[in-house]
Amino acid sequence: MAARQPFTDTDTSDEAVRATCDDATTCKRFATSKSYWKDPYIQYFVRSVGERKAPEINRVVLHFNDFHLTRTKPPLSKPLIETHSTDSLLLDAHSLDSDRYCIIGADLRDVSNMDEKLKKFHLNPELPTLLLSECVLVYMTPSQSSNLVHWAAETFHTAMFINYEQVNMSDRFGQVMIENLQRRQCTLAGVEVCQSLDSQRDRFLKTGWEYADALDMMTVYSMLPQDDVARIERLEFLDEKELLQQLLQHYSICWATKDKLNLGNE
Repeated sequence: MAARQPFTDTDTSDEAVRATCDDATTCKRFATSKSYWKDPYIQYFVRSVGERKAPEINRVVLHFNDFHLTRTKPPLSKPLIETHSTDSLLLDAHSLDSDRYCIIGADLRDVSNMDEKLKKFHLNPELPTLLLSECVLVYMTPSQSSNLVHWAAETFHTAMFINYEQVNMSDRFGQVMIENLQRRQCTLAGVEVCQSLDSQRDRFLKTGWEYADALDMMTVYSMLPQDDVARIERLEFLDEKELLQQLLQHYSICWATKDKLNLGNE
């Protein structure tokens, strides 16, 4: 049996990045326990509520969920496979495939390998497609994320790409965020694309997308229904309002579209 190769610096960094996903899920679990929003399924991903999270963290998590949660259509709410069904179900270490649902694990930095996997599972790029990215592209180099975004623009003819991640990272607050992550061996390899809302938009406009726009989360917060804002602010006392504002100013939503089917005109 061949000896296992030792961990490299890249392996260590990849593991640290994956750990941030666990941290984010734990934060979401705590926020739902405080009634910021309802999510009946997150308990199956994180059993324990865990230690108390700061109110400003709960609100940052909430604002992204407020932006992207949509009403699920009934077919997507059904089980992966019915009891006693003759439908197929394939499951291995990196994928799950049923007649109703498919999920695939892939390294997004290796676009050709990811594309091959998607074709294997019969992805139909002609269908209108939504691509969601939550603090993913920032951990890739600018060339790697550009390759991915360009692949998406070339592959899907009617699509929207929504990207949530850091912005305004060139100021002191942004530098502190970078330093804190570096202590956890997390390198924001794509941080140069997170300098401004313009740089976020340009990544898409330079890689084949027809339209792109972006907002920082402070602006999104100001656009939320005031009844929702009042309900949120009653949940927990917030002492550091300036810190919340700084956090929201350093995260953004960017969206880009291609519309071959002219769905935007309907």
